[in-house]
Amino acid sequence: MGSGKTHILLDRDPIFTKQVRRLLANAGVKPVRLPPKSPNLNAYAERFIVSVRRECLDHVISLGEPHLRHVLQQYVQHHYQHERPHQGLGNALVNNPASPANDNDNAEVVRRSRLGGLLSYYYKSAA
Repeated sequence: MGSGKTHILLDRDPIFTKQVRRLLANAGVKPVRLPPKSPNLNAYAERFIVSVRRECLDHVISLGEPHLRHVLQQYVQHHYQHERPHQGLGNALVNNPASPANDNDNAEVVRRSRLGGLLSYYYKSAA
């Protein structure tokens, strides 16, 4: 598939037929079927899919695969991992470098936007 992934998790959806699984195996990706009746087995992935759909994809009309890849890259690599507060971390950022600007209540608030303003990140400037 070109991205260096070796396994793919598949639920019990009838769309994943033996032919589809064989096609994946021939492409060098090992399909791993989830056990039946296990709705919470893949809860982290399910939560991520809900987040990316609600916060991003529900507001974008994809203009093709390259456009969709760009939108998802901007969301995952920049917004989701570096700019979006995570509830599991006490509403803190994943990669939050300690900055003296965070302690300065008089610092100017700056907005960084992605995807034409769909995603916004606000932070205090250093100066």
